[in-house]
Amino acid sequence: MILAAGRGERLRPLTDQVPKPLITVGGKALIVRHLEALAAAGFSEVVINLAWLGEQIQQALGDGGAFGVSIAYSQEPPGALETAGGIIQALPLLGEQPFLMISGDVLCGYPLAELRSCPSAPHGHLVMVDNPGHHPGGDFGIDADGRLRSGGGLTFSGLAVLHPDLFAGLAPGRRALRPVFEDAIARRRLSGEHYRGMWSDVGTPERLREAEALIAGRD
Repeated sequence: MILAAGRGERLRPLTDQVPKPLITVGGKALIVRHLEALAAAGFSEVVINLAWLGEQIQQALGDGGAFGVSIAYSQEPPGALETAGGIIQALPLLGEQPFLMISGDVLCGYPLAELRSCPSAPHGHLVMVDNPGHHPGGDFGIDADGRLRSGGGLTFSGLAVLHPDLFAGLAPGRRALRPVFEDAIARRRLSGEHYRGMWSDVGTPERLREAEALIAGRD
């Protein structure tokens, strides 16, 4: 599942007319980079949630055939449902098995094929990165046994393998993902790994320029 419903407030005015996942980095839309990476890693079915200017995303990507995948869309109401709420609404499209989740506004060089068979805790596995300058406090740490623990240390990359059971019993509607993670971590049901490769949260004009520099350096 690619999370693509956000408004992109911090990237305004860029996102007043273009949804954040269609912002280009290195001449290519972020969400297109995701689709190409997913297809190359062997993923064939993709769910994308839509809200702000979602019709532009659907028009640009179509059924996914041009990118080697099949896309199903989960349309959210105006204002969107936040991260967990969007996933909960899309669960009927995602099925009963673990699924890969990736934020539509990150630039990441993680080898996605490794997540097809990664060992994980009962409710999921999160890819963590070094704390960026805009988030020095971090999100969670990783214990010696690979389970996540509360408190800073590392930052969630926006990339994870999640089990639908993580959302069991949660009512539909607007809901953030962080509290869902924190509850699962308290019950020792999430694992994690530390990724040290290319990653950028393209959330502001300044970070968009940093992402452009990362791509230019890699190319």
